[in-house]
Amino acid sequence: MKKLWTNTVPGKDSFADSIFHYYQELPKYLRGYHKCSREEVFQLGALIYRVKFEDDKSHFPSIPKMLKELVPQDLIRQLSPDDWKRSVVAYFNKHAGKSREEAKLMFLKIIFKWATFGSAFFEVKQTTEPNFPEILLIAINKHGVSLIDPKTKDILVTHPFTKISNWSSGNTYFHITIGNLVRGSKLLCETSLGYKMDDLLTSYISQMLTTMSKQRSSRGQSK
Repeated sequence: MKKLWTNTVPGKDSFADSIFHYYQELPKYLRGYHKCSREEVFQLGALIYRVKFEDDKSHFPSIPKMLKELVPQDLIRQLSPDDWKRSVVAYFNKHAGKSREEAKLMFLKIIFKWATFGSAFFEVKQTTEPNFPEILLIAINKHGVSLIDPKTKDILVTHPFTKISNWSSGNTYFHITIGNLVRGSKLLCETSLGYKMDDLLTSYISQMLTTMSKQRSSRGQSK
């Protein structure tokens, strides 16, 4: 499992794309954590089908039965199973002759454009921010910590790592302080995955500090 997605660019390492990146990003996509257009969903559905069956069209009739494996779960009801099938098949035919590996890369290149690419997602209950929904989706990725509305998938706010001054976790909670102690704000979350969020935040921030100190020392040497 890839933990930190700081320098991941689809196409840079085709071996990692094919073996790790695709299979790690696919379940998050199907759980409906990303905001995406219907056009993208048709395209991605066709690419997932191609990864499964390559150019074999004999499984087209079963597409309505396998929508959970092709379409984000919260979007399935937006169209009838036959409409999904028609659109997925139309996009599939546009990519005739593409291999499984090419389809995986095309899939990654589409989701790479999204701000939530390479995120670890956590569903939490927050108790501090009256303007935000009580149940929040938190994405931790190279941009920082993003708070997402689980219904609309809109990013409500992203706190870059440089603005995070403190955090703590326990079996049932994850707390994070944004800004300094005088003018900072706190976000208190109920979650059983606080330890994972803590570990991820620690790892991203220590990576960021290492990079910054390397840049500083290389600037010092070049003077």
